[in-house]
Amino acid sequence: MKLRIVLHVSKSADGTLTGTMDSVDQGANGIPFSSISETGGAVRFELKSIASVFEGTLDAEKSHIAGKWRQGGASLPLTFERTDKAIELNRPQEPKKPYPYNEEDVNYENKKAGVKLAGTLTWPRASGPFPTVLLITGSGPQDRNEALMGHKPFLVLSDYLTRRGIAVLRVDDRGEGGSTGSTMNSTSADFAGDVLTGIEFLKSRKEVNPAQIGLIGHSEGGLIAPMVAADSSYVAFIVMMAGPGMKGFEILDAQAAAIAKAMGASADSISQNRTMQEQMFAIVRSEQDPAAAEKKIREAWSKAMAQLPAEQQKARAGALDAQLKMVLSPWFRYFLDYDPAPALKKTKCPVLAIDGELDLQVPTGNLTKIAEALEAGGNTDFEIVKFPRLNHLFQTSKTGSPAEYAQIEETIAPVALETMTGWILRHTQKH
Repeated sequence: MKLRIVLHVSKSADGTLTGTMDSVDQGANGIPFSSISETGGAVRFELKSIASVFEGTLDAEKSHIAGKWRQGGASLPLTFERTDKAIELNRPQEPKKPYPYNEEDVNYENKKAGVKLAGTLTWPRASGPFPTVLLITGSGPQDRNEALMGHKPFLVLSDYLTRRGIAVLRVDDRGEGGSTGSTMNSTSADFAGDVLTGIEFLKSRKEVNPAQIGLIGHSEGGLIAPMVAADSSYVAFIVMMAGPGMKGFEILDAQAAAIAKAMGASADSISQNRTMQEQMFAIVRSEQDPAAAEKKIREAWSKAMAQLPAEQQKARAGALDAQLKMVLSPWFRYFLDYDPAPALKKTKCPVLAIDGELDLQVPTGNLTKIAEALEAGGNTDFEIVKFPRLNHLFQTSKTGSPAEYAQIEETIAPVALETMTGWILRHTQKH
């Protein structure tokens, strides 16, 4: 993966260095240095928040720093060049203010969970009430715009829908932006509770048609939408954008291999990683005690590493620590074994399920599983669409590899935006 990194460094009168780092293509700006130093041209800085260290050499002209970046067990060459011009990403679909519709920052509370949620509600400048959608983000901590890899998919989607007569609520995940709580210490079921709270909030708004509140969920959000629809008669329709139709461990097994292959990993490396991943997942699924699970995973890892050449062992040093925090989290444990089929079978409202042909994060056959579950539950109003050349973010892509996400200027392909909007309007205008 190619990512552009920018350093902002200042020196005080006493010679102390301070500053921040931007990962431009990931949209992660202002990451503070934990420490930074320069002695005789030797430069070193550390960013504990992302477990990274850089060590390099500043040239005599002080125009570039060449060295090594270390993170998650990897050591990669990295050279910084001095520049007076900040890098700007070209994201032509991102809307610019002033918007031709109403926008309001809102707050409400999931009292049962003790979580406060913050978001943005947009609605047309016309006579309401309007059909309304609540957007549900993908896995991991996401803000209300679902910002990732320098893109803001939910900002683009919200803008597109609102301009065409549909009100939209987009919300910060737990622990992000203005919302409280923790994403990794919560589960998909907890997030479903947050969505139900959001529906109750929307029902209180005069701009919203309470009989036409729907959900659009991307990735894990596409898993949560049927969970909510199965339990709430107030959900008028759902759109699953790359939403899982398989159990979590089935998706992750296929995902890891597909992405590794697309990024040039050898067959041996893919096989080694799959074996280790399967062992790790088996331990997490069978051992509920986190300390015991961590001990077993470390033992399995040590045995696997002992079989590798010394060079590969060195390259993977420290990689386990980065993974353990995630795989032992309540969120991951829940996702690993969750089966979407029962909720899909109970979903009686209209459903649009869309995938991209080049999506490497959701396996081939995912849409078939969704259709089978909906049919088994007796749902006769659903549509399944697979878009040619689109990736997991519904960008027009060449390979579908996550390495492309940041490099593609398009945030969401127009065909995906048009398909979702048209389907929602057809299902709300006829009532």
